[in-house]
Amino acid sequence: MKRLVFILLNALITTSVFTQVLQPAKWDYSITDENPKVNDVIEIVFNVAIEEGWYLYSTDFDKELGPKVTTFIFEANNSYELVGDVVPVGAKKKYDELWEGDITYFRKKAEIRQKIKVKEFPVNINGTYEYQVCTDEKCIPFDDEFSISLKGNVEESSLIAEKENVSESSVKKGEIETIVEKQVDIPEEADASAKIADEGKVVAEEINTVEGQTKDKSFMGFFFISILAGLAAILTPCVFPMIPMTVTFFMKDKESKGKGRFQAMVFGISIIAIYTFVGSILAVIAGPGIANFLSTHWLPNILFFLIFMFFAASFLGMFEIVLPSWLINKSDAQVDKGGMFGSVFMAVTLVLVSFSCTGPIVGAILVESAGGEILKPIIGMLGFSLAFAMPFTLFAFFPGWLKGLPKSGGWLNSVKVVLGFLEIALGLKFLSVADQTYHWGILDREVYLALWIIIFTFLGFYLLGKIRLSHDSKMEKVGVPRLLMALVTFAFVIYLLPGMIGAPLKGLAGYLPPQTTHDFDLISLIKENKGSIVSTEAHEKKSAKYSDFLHLPHGLEGYFDYEEALAVAKKENKPVFIDFTGHGCVNCREMEARVWSDPKVLKRLKDDYVVVALYVDDKTKLPESEWYTSEYDGKIKKTIGKQNADFQIKKYNVNAQPYYVLLDINEEMLTEPKAYDLDPTNFTKFLDSGIQEYKKRNMVNSGS
Repeated sequence: MKRLVFILLNALITTSVFTQVLQPAKWDYSITDENPKVNDVIEIVFNVAIEEGWYLYSTDFDKELGPKVTTFIFEANNSYELVGDVVPVGAKKKYDELWEGDITYFRKKAEIRQKIKVKEFPVNINGTYEYQVCTDEKCIPFDDEFSISLKGNVEESSLIAEKENVSESSVKKGEIETIVEKQVDIPEEADASAKIADEGKVVAEEINTVEGQTKDKSFMGFFFISILAGLAAILTPCVFPMIPMTVTFFMKDKESKGKGRFQAMVFGISIIAIYTFVGSILAVIAGPGIANFLSTHWLPNILFFLIFMFFAASFLGMFEIVLPSWLINKSDAQVDKGGMFGSVFMAVTLVLVSFSCTGPIVGAILVESAGGEILKPIIGMLGFSLAFAMPFTLFAFFPGWLKGLPKSGGWLNSVKVVLGFLEIALGLKFLSVADQTYHWGILDREVYLALWIIIFTFLGFYLLGKIRLSHDSKMEKVGVPRLLMALVTFAFVIYLLPGMIGAPLKGLAGYLPPQTTHDFDLISLIKENKGSIVSTEAHEKKSAKYSDFLHLPHGLEGYFDYEEALAVAKKENKPVFIDFTGHGCVNCREMEARVWSDPKVLKRLKDDYVVVALYVDDKTKLPESEWYTSEYDGKIKKTIGKQNADFQIKKYNVNAQPYYVLLDINEEMLTEPKAYDLDPTNFTKFLDSGIQEYKKRNMVNSGS
């Protein structure tokens, strides 16, 4: 019995969390001068408190990009005039690969200012504002009104703030409530508002936890890559031969092995300290303040690209990166003093002498970490130095292991050349970022893939000995390790080839340019044209309401009006798949790209459902005969988006997207609705459960 109660309570809590009208942001405002005079310029300061896990799109990026830009409309009035545009303060900036452009946004809090010039009293400032808030799982657009009155000749405070919501709900003086719904206000009941706020906090905390776990995983992944880089640095001609030399230095005092091992420990710790110090310096220089500049501006990305190419040329043998000899000699002179300081300077000497080989690897790690994360360069250098210092310290403790080391030879140079090819391939990413940000059209997806295919094909031939560079010795036969590496390389090339005709190559999504930059996407063309003229029904779907400017992805045929879709579902005896979506909903686009594209999901949507996409942020104005006043908030709904948003809230008490609902022809839900979930298997099960329930109900109805 207790178990049953627990299950029911858990289901109830889960349902309440995912079916609610959320309000993750609250607005208020202030005036910089409460006692202005005529002709004074003052500022209205809009402040937004944003719950953890949510972010608000700012006002200052391209409106055509996709996400809903925060916009203000001030009604013209003789009592004031606007001075300039609204100005966001402290907005963050980043390149969004899904939207293929720079976006600006706020987290936790936002500040937006508007200057006005006082012309006469009383000053009456009225207007509207629209914005969109999102998490990594959902987005919510909304709009609201504001009204500010400013009276002159008042001794103490001349600011009288009035909130004039169309729903006429009472709000505290001097505060603008951001009702984060699909363009509607907070429910009037105070208890309901409090409950919604509490539940919203629960959701936000859960999302924030997920975000923290994601960041931890990112750091762990980068730490692991840095360790691999440190191990790779050991296998270079500048470093590997120094292992026995260094160990001999610590073991020269045969009378005291303990002293030698202590010095070896100091030596290893010194190496770690040197590289970690370099990472710490970068963390200070490239802190969060310049993160957006480094990640999106063309100048640093082109510079990083050139650095990678420079390092690659060095690894391929074009030239050696050499530090001044006086610097190395000065450090080496300190080694002879022995003791603890001798070990420290031995570490400094090793770092300097090996720079021609380790420099490109260290540089690559630092460039990859120069994105504004303070911990990332420190973590990168810590991982690299741990792996780099480990063999020197271990062999000093166990000198007998030296006998098992392979002899130096041409294989060390081969390691450098392989790293050179990898530097070229990875360096293209920086050129690609600049190219996408500024729309140069240099590295479209197929060009990028073609370069990678050539680079890794050349690498495969090099591993087989078919290509030989100036520093390479002649290869009489191919060893098993080189053969296996060549097989892996050519397998990777074959994996890349379908990408030239539009295959998504999801495993490389973070490195390749967006699919939309592909000039000849054969796979997308096949999907879009499949079934377009198969039947009369398919032809009828092409002329669906609003289909001249609204479209479904992956060649899906569907509808954009609920009543029309329901009528077709009754005619074809199919369940209805409702997609509550938005033009500016990044999570909706991600679901379409990563889940809807799955063959199993796509097949079910095409064959088993009548699909209707209801855009909650579409601005298309409807004929006046189709307007209505909402029973929910008392506002007149004049556009497609506002009517769809109102429908979602009234019908399902939800205002976030994406949100998916499965209905039978009697408008009854077939299963619990589903929100953001990037697992195609889960989404397939969701669709299958709806189909099974629909068939079950049909059998019951036919039997009766």
